Amino acid sequence: MTQRTTVPNANIELIRASFGEFNAGDLDACVARLAPDFVINLAELPEPMHGREAWRQAAEMMRRAFPDLEADIRDIFAAADRVAVRLTFRGTHAGEFLGIPATGRRIQYVSHEFYRVVEGFIAEEWICSDTATLMRQVS
Repeated sequence: MTQRTTVPNANIELIRASFGEFNAGDLDACVARLAPDFVINLAELPEPMHGREAWRQAAEMMRRAFPDLEADIRDIFAAADRVAVRLTFRGTHAGEFLGIPATGRRIQYVSHEFYRVVEGFIAEEWICSDTATLMRQVS
């Protein structure tokens, strides 16, 4: 059985650091914080996605569509090996997004995210973003 990290403050700092690197555009640093068998659970998808490369592809797609995308942590707390985060994402729709050509519009939407941390790595995420609001802003 894998030993779980149960230091909530260290787990919070891991997630904060990861979002700091995301905001700086350092996707390599973000990927380095993911466990090799990382699991992605997106509210709008019926099945989880797996692996660091799946995360990188999704992050790169968002960066192409919203090159200045930033995550603002509004709330963060942890218990045992889990971290919960409420975020506001902001950026400019400067590239194609899900078939929608760039509009140049500023976007803002909320995301509620949960992470499981194992041995100092992010092992799993559950993402529930307000994609309806995002889609209204880019269409």
